[in-house]
Amino acid sequence: MTTTPATVTTPSRIVIASRESRLAMWQAEHVRDRLAEIHAGTEVSILGMTTQGDQILDRPLSTIGGKGLFIKELEVAMEEGRADLAVHSLKDVPMDMPEGFALVAISARENPRDAFVSNKFRGLEDLPEGAVVGTSSLRREAILRAKYPKLQIRSLRGNLDTRLRKLDEGQYDAIILAAAGLIRLGLSDRIRSVLTPEQSLPAPGQGALGIEVRADRLDAAAWVAPLNDATTAACVIAERAFSRALGGSCQIPLGGYAEMKNGQVWLRGFVASVDGQQMVEGEAWGTPVEAAALGRQLAEDLKAKGAGEILAALACAKH
Repeated sequence: MTTTPATVTTPSRIVIASRESRLAMWQAEHVRDRLAEIHAGTEVSILGMTTQGDQILDRPLSTIGGKGLFIKELEVAMEEGRADLAVHSLKDVPMDMPEGFALVAISARENPRDAFVSNKFRGLEDLPEGAVVGTSSLRREAILRAKYPKLQIRSLRGNLDTRLRKLDEGQYDAIILAAAGLIRLGLSDRIRSVLTPEQSLPAPGQGALGIEVRADRLDAAAWVAPLNDATTAACVIAERAFSRALGGSCQIPLGGYAEMKNGQVWLRGFVASVDGQQMVEGEAWGTPVEAAALGRQLAEDLKAKGAGEILAALACAKH
């Protein structure tokens, strides 16, 4: 997060770069409408784009370059001056921002938990042995393999509508998705149950929207500053610091979730092997001002418990 100037000049026009998936466009339209309210008289438009992450759907994300594939084209548009800012689902944003870019606002969070979606079963406990569960996340895969070893876990890529269609076609008995996306698109009725953090600890940033600008665009940073939600930001900063300290990416089964309790940030996290056979968990408490340090502290605590060995084994498996 960067500092922004105190004075804000109302712009005549703001252009938001966005992926063209239905969920990404909902997110961009949500930010567009908020900015239009804040900056009366400003024309706020959306530049829709298709990213590499949207085009390559036949392989797990962890094998094709990771989360950055969803934002590179949007950053090029900002670099070239075709867009002023980009709106992202924060769990899709790499932990280390590319040089020259900054996350300058984190909006209030939607439900950050994972959702169980099925046409036949009410929850994970109802699934019979051998049932096929779809997920695109190594984090969810590791959790499912650790806690429900009798299930079959299969990769599930594509946008939200594609994933639901594959379920409806009978390719899966159930799928696990972020609850936030379903809620935002008016698909709450597809959720059979919302998983508790104890069942499935969310990904860092899940349910939150991040606004990215060029680091030298202090004007754009000031335009979006009113969208920043201090509580969500503190929680997400802790989660992302935790993940960053562990080299977090879509190639590492890692969960990190913070909540505000009585003015304190309560951060929980885990690192696991993909097969779920090894899992190291922990928690930490701190003030919102200490959010980033809290994340780093929890990462060190987990390394002391054996997370380093798990990460080393994962790194070897990639080579």
